[in-house]
Amino acid sequence: MTTSSSEQGVSLGMPQLPAPAYPDDVRARLEADAREIIARYPGSRSALLPMLHLVQAEEGHVTRTGMQFCADLLDLTTAEVTAVATFYTMYRRKPSGDYQVGVCTNTLCAVMGGDAIFETLQEHLGVGNNGTTEDGKITLEHIECNAACDFAPVVMVNWEFFDNQTPESATRLVDDLRAGAEVSPTRGASLCTFKETARILAGFPDAREGAVEAGGSAGPASLVGLRLAKGETPPARVVHPRAAAPEGEQPHEPSPTEHLSSHDAPQDTSASDPDHPAGPTAEEGE
Repeated sequence: MTTSSSEQGVSLGMPQLPAPAYPDDVRARLEADAREIIARYPGSRSALLPMLHLVQAEEGHVTRTGMQFCADLLDLTTAEVTAVATFYTMYRRKPSGDYQVGVCTNTLCAVMGGDAIFETLQEHLGVGNNGTTEDGKITLEHIECNAACDFAPVVMVNWEFFDNQTPESATRLVDDLRAGAEVSPTRGASLCTFKETARILAGFPDAREGAVEAGGSAGPASLVGLRLAKGETPPARVVHPRAAAPEGEQPHEPSPTEHLSSHDAPQDTSASDPDHPAGPTAEEGE
């Protein structure tokens, strides 16, 4: 296997060329924003994470120029900045799309159809994991759990939720994004570009319609335990039906006291069932 001259230089400890600088007007603007971020923290190095979002908002990914900028203003080494930028997956290290389309492929989303969605989108867009379409609109990736299992399978676009997706609906979604059509998340604020999202994550005001009021909401399955704890009887729950009942057959309607999962129902224990108390432990019986 051959090694490029730049890789050889790194392996031999040779100094790399300095990162190109931002144009003066861009640096002046970024410095003003950076000073505002730094002022939020008692120690300047604590500002590194939002600073990385700030430089990502400038070019759509964290460049060497951006990391050098962070190092200069925070009195850090470029190695310290690089260590952070390469550790967290929300920082992109290469040019990426206006819309980061993430398909959850963790266990529940996968078995509910997430794997099929991801495979369909790879074929439809002609890209692999972390690949970007030629028009620069879409970067596709599989993502880890985003705590929305009761809406599985979930697709996220720039961290906004698109719930209960199918291969067909996800395909329409990416086609609409590439065509510039208006796309609305299932819940939460309106959609914005990845650069705009990065600036919001840097801690600057989010002016999107509904951004303040829309905090998302938990689905019925998430709230079952809370209702049981309050002594309420949860409503009948149907687990994400994939098709209607066969023709001529009435769908089963559970009674208010019938639970579709044993995990939803209170269980008798030695404390709640005096007629069947737990026996002594082996140690107590000796």
